[in-house]
Amino acid sequence: MVVGASAAGLAAAETLRREGYDGTLTLVGDEPHAPYDRPPLSKQLLSAEWDTDRLTLRSPAHLDGLDLDLRLGTAATGLDLRECEVRLADGDTVPYDALVVATGVRPRRLPGEGAHVLRTLDDALTLRERLTPGTRLVVVGAGFLGAEAAAVAWRLGAEVTLLEPAPVPLAHAVGAEVGAVLSRAHRDHGVDLRAGVTVTEVTEDGVRLADGEVVEADEVLVAVGSLPNTEWLAGSGLAVGDGVLCDRYCEAAKNVYAAGDVARWYNPLFGASMRIEHRTNAAEQGMAVARNLLAAEPAARRPFAPVPYFWSDQYDMKVQAYGHLRGHDEVTVVDGDLAERRFVAVYRTGDRVTGALAVGMPPKAIRQWRQAIASGADRSETFPPEIPVAVEEVDHGGTAARPVA
Repeated sequence: MVVGASAAGLAAAETLRREGYDGTLTLVGDEPHAPYDRPPLSKQLLSAEWDTDRLTLRSPAHLDGLDLDLRLGTAATGLDLRECEVRLADGDTVPYDALVVATGVRPRRLPGEGAHVLRTLDDALTLRERLTPGTRLVVVGAGFLGAEAAAVAWRLGAEVTLLEPAPVPLAHAVGAEVGAVLSRAHRDHGVDLRAGVTVTEVTEDGVRLADGEVVEADEVLVAVGSLPNTEWLAGSGLAVGDGVLCDRYCEAAKNVYAAGDVARWYNPLFGASMRIEHRTNAAEQGMAVARNLLAAEPAARRPFAPVPYFWSDQYDMKVQAYGHLRGHDEVTVVDGDLAERRFVAVYRTGDRVTGALAVGMPPKAIRQWRQAIASGADRSETFPPEIPVAVEEVDHGGTAARPVA
C-alpha cells in the first residue's frame, strides 16, 4: 500500500511494478486529481503559460496499465502497525503487507482569514484568477516559493510587496552574499521587498506587522514554509519528528517506509538526518524505497544517499543547486560575477565540499560540482591555490555572514 499519490508515491508504485511485484497495489491520495507535478504551480501554471493538463504526471492509460487499486479524493486517517491496517476518511480499512508513507506536506498558515497558500492545483488556479493587472499582492515569505510567485505576479502586472522576517532572504539556506543577489533582482524589477519585518496576522485590508503597521493588499499569499503531514499517524507507534523518522534505507518500522517531503531519513553521504522538499528527491526516494522494500533480504538493501538537486525560476534568472547547502561554513564564487547575477558558488562544510549553486549559468557549469559533492572531495582537491576566489565565511554565532576577501 502507498499512501500519497504525488511524485514520490507514484514513483514507488511504478517501481514496484517495474521490479516485478504483481500483487495487489493500493495507491491512496487525498486530492481528487490524478497525480500531477507541483513545481510548475508557482511558475508555468500560475502565469497561465501552461494548462492544467500539462501538469499530469502520467496518462490515464499508463495508470490503468499499473493495475492499481487507486483511491483518489480519500485521505488516510489512521495507521495500526500491529494489525497492519490503514484507516481511510471514507470509513474503509485497508490491510497491507508493506506500506509506503508519502503524504507530503501542507503549508504553514498565519492567523486571520482570506489568505492564499500555494501547494495544490486548486490553490494555484484560485490565485491565478485574482492576479490581474494592478492587483495589490502581498507575499509573506521570500523563500523560493514566495520569490517565484512574486516574480510571476509582477510579470502579470500586479503591484507586489514581498515581506520577509530575515534580514537577508534565503541567507540561512544559500548564504548572505547569494541571498542578497537574489533579493536585488526583486527590487530591480520594482517589487517592494521589505526584509526584517514580521507579519503577525492577515486582516481584511491586508496584513498586520509586529509593529502594528497594516500593509494594504487586495490579495495575500502566505509562503512561510510547510509542515509534514504526519497527524494521521498519531497513536500508531511510528516515530515522527518534523517528518516520519527513518534509517538510511528510509525504513521507519518493519515493512514501513517513507518517501518524499514527509520523510526524514539519515543520509550517509552527508552524515546527517534530513528532510528534503525537492521534486527530484521525491521521485528518486520513491524508487529507492520500492527497491529496498522488494529486497530479498535486509543485506540486499541500499542506503539512500543522493546528492539533492533543486532549481528555481525568477524573472530572467535560472537558479540551480546541488548538495546540502544549509549549515555551511564557507561560500566561494568560482565562476562568474555576483553583481551580474551570473555565477557559480561552491559551499564548504568542515573540510569537504557539500553544495554548489549557479545563477544564470548553463547546466554544465554546475554539473561538474555534483561529482565533487558525491565523492566527498575536500577543499584542497577542488580549489587550486592559483585561482582567485571571492569567499564568504559564515559566523554561526550571529545572524549574518562576513565577507572576508
